[in-house]
Amino acid sequence: MSKKKVLTASSIAFINLAAICNIKNFPLLAEFGLTIIPLLALAAFFFFIPASLIASELASGWPEKGIYTWVREALGPRWGFIAIWLQWIENVIYYPTLLSFIAAACAYIFDPVLATDKRYIIGVILSVFWLMTIVNFSGMRVSGFISFMTSFIGTLIPVFLIALLSSIWLIKGKPSQISFSMESLKPDFSSLQSLVLLSGVLFGLSGMEMSSVHAKDVKNPGKDYPKAILLSAVLILIASAIGALSIGVIIPKEKIELASGAMEAFRALLDAFHMPWAMPLIAFVVTFGAIGMLSTWIVGPSRGLYATALHGDLPPIFHKANKKDMPTGILLIQAILVSFLCLVFLFMPSINSSYWILLALSTILYQIMYVLMFVSAIVLRYKKPNVERGFRIPFGNVGMWIVCILGSIGSCFGLFISFVPPSQFDVGKTLIFESFLAGLTFVFCLFPIVIYSIRKPSWKLKTDRES
Repeated sequence: MSKKKVLTASSIAFINLAAICNIKNFPLLAEFGLTIIPLLALAAFFFFIPASLIASELASGWPEKGIYTWVREALGPRWGFIAIWLQWIENVIYYPTLLSFIAAACAYIFDPVLATDKRYIIGVILSVFWLMTIVNFSGMRVSGFISFMTSFIGTLIPVFLIALLSSIWLIKGKPSQISFSMESLKPDFSSLQSLVLLSGVLFGLSGMEMSSVHAKDVKNPGKDYPKAILLSAVLILIASAIGALSIGVIIPKEKIELASGAMEAFRALLDAFHMPWAMPLIAFVVTFGAIGMLSTWIVGPSRGLYATALHGDLPPIFHKANKKDMPTGILLIQAILVSFLCLVFLFMPSINSSYWILLALSTILYQIMYVLMFVSAIVLRYKKPNVERGFRIPFGNVGMWIVCILGSIGSCFGLFISFVPPSQFDVGKTLIFESFLAGLTFVFCLFPIVIYSIRKPSWKLKTDRES
């Protein structure tokens, strides 16, 4: 019996919007000032647009299980498992950074001082993540509805408000922390340290392929999924540029906090317009949007990893699922790992440094996965040219090569520059920082290779969910 198609093109577009574009990302982008416009254009050209195009073609040809199926079909089951593992584990590492933003935003509902209290941050991280894990047990219909609602309420409304208030600020002649001149548009390429945060920009634009695991739930995958990807890309790039500049106008870049910068910008604007009473309401809306973003990421990669479990790549504990076809075993293991990772905030010099080191590690692992995706897209054009694809990258195989080469250049740049300590804030000693990233990258890449090599026939579980 086939499952009912429950998602539309607009649903997928808003799942992408909730997953990728959130006011949480804007403080990092605001560090670049007006140069964020050409830098976003470069990131779009060398990464975001290529990744979106590849995800559209592969999802329209192989709508089941996303990155796992694509790499498995192209490079074999071992590499398919490694790809989905990388997507899953980088999200596990990334969750504390998103959760720290949720904690900071929530603090402005009650007391902004809490936004720099590590104990408060850890408490909120644990509470929110476990709560949203349990909520996602309810199935894709509930998860999709949450993403749709939070995209409107928690993403679009805050972006519109901060852009509106910042515009009024400038119209009234208030001082701007950004110089709006042609000279200010030129990025500083003089040193790697000045460009390190670009890896965070690339990470902030990552995830378009994540919703592909839901392509099979779309009413018309071949037509509607590519349409949703295009709509998502346009909205995300425009909102990111506007949001970053709106914060950069108000907060000097040396005072921007990665976790609470957006809320500080809102507070400065509301105080200037004699509206401090609105701060708790804004904080609630922003928190609501970030929780929706979290909900989207919790379920997407987990469903992909669940597919590998059914194929026998993971022990039986990962096979557990409920009646809603949600991978409860993986979701619970994920929540336990995130609980341990949040302890990083206790040992780093500041919340900014904790935030960055987790973001850098996530970026490295994610970009390795993207390289595998680009390679797989090329291989599938030659290996399985007759598979029907609802969307094909134009200009035949030449077009595919061009798009994949551009995407790979962006991914490799993001991967290598993540190892460079940023000049914008302290992350401790350089050797320790680089060794930490290199060591954990090696461990997390080695782990799926070891698991795959020791897998047993008894791990494979054939069910109707596998088809």
